Amino acid sequence: MSVTRLSPEALNKILSGKVREDATCVIKFYSNDCHLCQNLHDYYIDISQEESYSDILFFAFNVDDNQMIEKKLKFNGVPTISVVKTYSGETKPRVRILSDPDNPQPQTWYTVRYIKDFIEREK
Repeated sequence: MSVTRLSPEALNKILSGKVREDATCVIKFYSNDCHLCQNLHDYYIDISQEESYSDILFFAFNVDDNQMIEKKLKFNGVPTISVVKTYSGETKPRVRILSDPDNPQPQTWYTVRYIKDFIEREK
């Protein structure tokens, strides 16, 4: 599966519960000016293409498109990874944010293993 870039409207639709289907979404929040985000890009694409994640939707959202999103979702800085579960009923989506690593990688912030472990726990 490929990674789809989200517009502010599409992100709002996911987060506000307007998506009325059961789905697991992984969202990478990034900025064009963030070298860690750029370095993480190819690894994130690779994760999204793994067969074991074929039932998960992968997205990317540029925080420069909505600078209030960090405050709304209570994360500090990019890159940030989130897992959002949407539901077919009236249930609001469940949003989880990947915590900062104890030992951030100097090139990508997160390791691939750290991201995969998070996805496995939250999907």
